[in-house]
Amino acid sequence: MESRYGITVPFDGVTLAEHREWFTRLADLGYTDVWSSEVDGADGFTPLALAAAWESRLHLGIAVTPVYTRGPGLLAMSIAAMAEAAPGRFTMGIGASSMPVVQKWNGIEYSQPYQRTRDVTRFLQRALAGEKIDEEFETFTIRGFKLSRPVAVKPPILVGALRPAMLRLAGKEGDGAILNWLGADDVARCVAEVGDGATIAARLFVIPTTDADTARWIARRMISSYLTVPTYAEFHRWLGRGELLQPMWDAWAVGDRKLANEVIPDSVIDDIIIHGSFEQCREHVARYVDAGVQIPALAVIPVNQSLDEVVEGLAPR
Repeated sequence: MESRYGITVPFDGVTLAEHREWFTRLADLGYTDVWSSEVDGADGFTPLALAAAWESRLHLGIAVTPVYTRGPGLLAMSIAAMAEAAPGRFTMGIGASSMPVVQKWNGIEYSQPYQRTRDVTRFLQRALAGEKIDEEFETFTIRGFKLSRPVAVKPPILVGALRPAMLRLAGKEGDGAILNWLGADDVARCVAEVGDGATIAARLFVIPTTDADTARWIARRMISSYLTVPTYAEFHRWLGRGELLQPMWDAWAVGDRKLANEVIPDSVIDDIIIHGSFEQCREHVARYVDAGVQIPALAVIPVNQSLDEVVEGLAPR
């Protein structure tokens, strides 16, 4: 695979309508990819549709769209439309997401996440290949669905995966995996589960500042918000951080958010959150690439710097 280097969009504080100049700026600086997400801000597809129309040099990816919040047929149509808008430049990421996103925010029962992800992955692979599908899957039934606009260039389907079963699913049923909330030294363990020949993308959180105390203060709040979610907690137990993070989980469980933040070890922060000077941040990203991440997608949190300074400072060299 060609060398790739991505960044997460849309940028905070920049309207979607204002992103046109940013997409051009990113491509000029050497970024190859823009990757969206789908949590509680913009949906995953709209920013990429704009990028497809405005900047033909960029690869586009979603990390990730939940497998619950769109019906399988609608999801296939959305992917097909993006593949048509940016042929050969689009990568789709799907995943189980989490109970808060799916059930609390979207009113959809969060059940059988592995099975649902497996079934949606299988359905999408077949639907995007032009097959007419009439089948009872374990978690849903499809009767007579076929895309009426054939997909000329089928996009890779990557699976957001954390623990072994989902990582293996990403390699077996999908075209690779999207990793998240891990350290560079954790990558090899995940890649081994996915298997050979698969594409590996990763969202990497970057706080570009030499003020380590400030970076860690921000990182603590990010970590306690995410790694207390059961799926991520189990992931880090599997990675071997259970003892280090147990005090945070204990404090969070009794509602002591302040203590939960305070007891996160600096070593955990420095492993899974990239911070430091621009050069140090780029070197840290390179460690992930050396470990097996083929598409790093930076999620940048600027500190006392303009977005333009940060985007330029973190650009590939």
